[in-house]
Amino acid sequence: MKRTLWLLLGYAAVGLAIAGAALPLLPTTPFLLVAAYAFARSSPRLHRWLMEHKQFGPLIDNWSRYGAISLKAKATAVFVMIVTLTGSWYWGVSETILLVQAIVMAGAATFVLSRPSGPSPDA
Repeated sequence: MKRTLWLLLGYAAVGLAIAGAALPLLPTTPFLLVAAYAFARSSPRLHRWLMEHKQFGPLIDNWSRYGAISLKAKATAVFVMIVTLTGSWYWGVSETILLVQAIVMAGAATFVLSRPSGPSPDA
């Protein structure tokens, strides 16, 4: 029963992480970390798949080892935030919603940009 709950949590977290890759206010990395933790307790095969995944594995490893977010991930995150805020303004979203978006995204961008970038590729 416990293993099944961990497995379900892992699948849910992967689903949210995938959604977070497309939705600007939904983070990706925290859900990947939860998924890795849950799969480590429920399925060695799924844990290995996640850790070896071309896109997700490096994010998890970089955060787990160094508490870091790569320069590429930082740039992508900030770019998507800017595009989202610009799109909201362009489509005439109310000023109140724009202000809330700007405050939330400024906080998220500050957090993302304040994290170390991890070891240099030459290390």
